[in-house]
Order: sequence, then structure tokens, then C-alpha cells
Amino acid sequence: MTATTIQWIAAFLFAGALIHTFSASYFERLAHHSKHHSGLFHLLGEVEAVFGIWALFLVIAMAFSVNLDSAVEYVDTRHYTEPLFVFVIMVVAASRPVLDASRLLVEGLARLMPVNKGVAFTWLGLFMVPLLGSLITEPAAMTLAALLLRDVLFSKAVPNFIRYWGLGVLFVNISIGGVLTSFAAPPVLMVAATWNWDTPFMLANFGWKAAIGVFINATVFIFFAAKHLGAEVKNPEALGEDGQPLAPVPWWAMVIHLAFLGAVVLFAHHPAVFLGIFLFFLGFTAAYNTFQSRLLLKEGLLVAFFLAGLVVLGGMQQWWLQPAVSDLDDGVLFVAAMALTAITDNAALTYLGSLIEGTSESFRYALVAGAVAGGGLTVIANAPNPAGLSLLKRQFPDEAVSAGGLLAGALGPTAVAALCFWYL
Repeated sequence: MTATTIQWIAAFLFAGALIHTFSASYFERLAHHSKHHSGLFHLLGEVEAVFGIWALFLVIAMAFSVNLDSAVEYVDTRHYTEPLFVFVIMVVAASRPVLDASRLLVEGLARLMPVNKGVAFTWLGLFMVPLLGSLITEPAAMTLAALLLRDVLFSKAVPNFIRYWGLGVLFVNISIGGVLTSFAAPPVLMVAATWNWDTPFMLANFGWKAAIGVFINATVFIFFAAKHLGAEVKNPEALGEDGQPLAPVPWWAMVIHLAFLGAVVLFAHHPAVFLGIFLFFLGFTAAYNTFQSRLLLKEGLLVAFFLAGLVVLGGMQQWWLQPAVSDLDDGVLFVAAMALTAITDNAALTYLGSLIEGTSESFRYALVAGAVAGGGLTVIANAPNPAGLSLLKRQFPDEAVSAGGLLAGALGPTAVAALCFWYL
């Protein structure tokens, strides 16, 4: 079988994975009504498992159509730093001491605002935390924002359409809020070294525009959603795995956890180092488990599985993605990048763009700006989105987020981001 045929098979499987992603909520509904196959339907309804499942189909197809050695070599030559990093950062950032430290910061600022606590808390979660992602990385910001807002904005007492709109604002703001630096957003990381984009460049060309977009999205949403938000923010009692209340988190534990988080971010491009740091982190949490809640290991592994599957499947899509963007003028490229981001990870899209030689600065800006502006349209559009989905999906009907509902909620915030990037 020729390489071209394998590429067509890979494209077909990629399309199947996309269709499966948009159908995940359907499988979740089947799982709730099936007596004999609920486990299978739950697996098929896990958005985080979709690309891993279809990546397995690709490896099997390669093994039978070519040979097993070629299939294994293909898997071995993919780069899995991003999936590993997202797993580690998600677990560390979602640990109770980091979450409590973030909550204390947000609550302290919320008390200074002349509105009720629930409204202030939500606005800060949708504005400040996404911008904080430029320092602690987007996956960490997504994890923190989802956990901080889970019982406020995404409470089941809030109307469904408000929750979907809030989810769209969160995903879009996280996607654009990480571009104030050159190391926090995956689509920027993929091109920063090749194009010599440092943090001053990102601030001057992307950062201030992104901050304006994040502010507008959060503020407009709060204006319409405030009446649906509670006046108070309840801090649920932290319980251990045995169901007993956990001890309060001491300040020194918060500092140590934040130091672990900073160390992981510092060595984000060195998996051997940040995985070693993560092992020390696990040891620390085991030694001081009296104030530790359950680590999100399962959720983090599912998200990493999703991204690793995307790496395996996405590695065979260059033959059609690269020609699709290389010959477009800047304006069309900007819109096309937003549209393509909705059906493929924006980091993969910008990486492919970085492989094209002789591109102009305006071409590069249009590609990256469009990719990050469209990062909230679907679950697969931006690497941190699956992390947010895994933490928030239980707050939605049938414990599943509708792809159509997310798209509808993200269209307005995406338009705001696009206008800021293109006209400011």
C-alpha cells in the first residue's frame, strides 16, 4: 500500500474521530438508558478517549497495510511532551493547596469590588485567571478556573444556556489569555523558537489586544448573567477519600505546591525533568495527606490520552492541512485559521504553518491570531479545553457537554476576540 493511500486512510479516520467527538453526548445518553452496555457507551461518550481510540485504529491499519515495525516506528517518532506536560500541570494545579491559594486571591479581590460576591467571583474567574495563564500556562489556568467556577457559574441552579455561554467565554478567554508571553499558549510555543517570537514581541503584537478581548467577553457576560448568580460563594468542605473532613491547608504547604507548579512550568520543554519533579510532588502529597484532597490523576490521564491520540492522528494530516493555508492571503488566512482550528488543535495548525518557508510577518500574525481566536469553538480546538471539559461536564445535563451548545456559547466571544486581533 502506498504512502498516499495511508494518508487517505488517516484522513478518513481523522474525520471519523471528529464526528465521534461531536456525537459524544449521544453516547452518554445511551449509557444512561442501557442496561447491558452502559460501560461501553460511557467509554465511547468520553470525549477525552475519542482520539486515543481512533489513533489505535490508525496504528492497526498501518500494521496490517504496511508492517508492524513501521507502525511502531511511527508511534515512537511522535513528540509527546505536550500531553505529558498537560497531565502533570493539571494534577499539580488542581491540588488543594494551589486551589486554596488561588481562591484566597480571587476572594480577596472580590471583596474589594462593589458587587455581590458571586458576581465578582465569576468575573474574576473569567477575566483574571485566563490572563494569569500567560504566567502559569493555559492548561493550569483552565484547571484553576474550572475548579473555582464549578460551584458558582456552573452550578446546576444556573440556567443551561447561561452555563453554555459561560463555558464558551471561559474557553475563548483561556485561548487568547495565554498569548501575553511566548511560553504559555501551545499554539505560540509551536512557533516561538522558529520565528524568534519572545515575550516582548508577544506583548506588543498580541498581548494587549488579548487582554482587551478577555475584559470585554467577561464583562458582557456578567452584565447579562449577574441575575442568575448567587450572592454568596460557598466553599464546600474538603473531604478525604475516607469521607472525613480534611485539615486546613497551612501557608507553607501552599508555598511548596506553588513552587512545584513554578518548577514544572520552568521546565515545560524537558519531560524528563518535569516528570521527575512530579514524582517528588507525589511523594510530598503522600507525606502530608492530612490536608490533601484527591489528586485528579484519572482526569489528567484522560486529557493526556486525548492529546496523545491527537498527536498520532494529526501527524498524518500535514499533506492536506499545509496546502490549505499556504496559498491564502492574510485576511482569508485569518478566517480560515479560525475555522480550521475548530476541527483540529490550534497548536498543530500553527506548527504546520511554521514549516512553510519564506512566510511574511503578516502571514504569521494572521495564522496565529486566527488560531488562538478560534480556540474556544470546540473541545479539540485548544489543548487545555479537554481539561476544562473533564472538570465541568458533570455540571451539564446527562453529564455531557453538547458540542453544539459549546459552539453556540463560544461564537460571540470568538467574534470579540477576532475583532480585537484584526482591527486593534
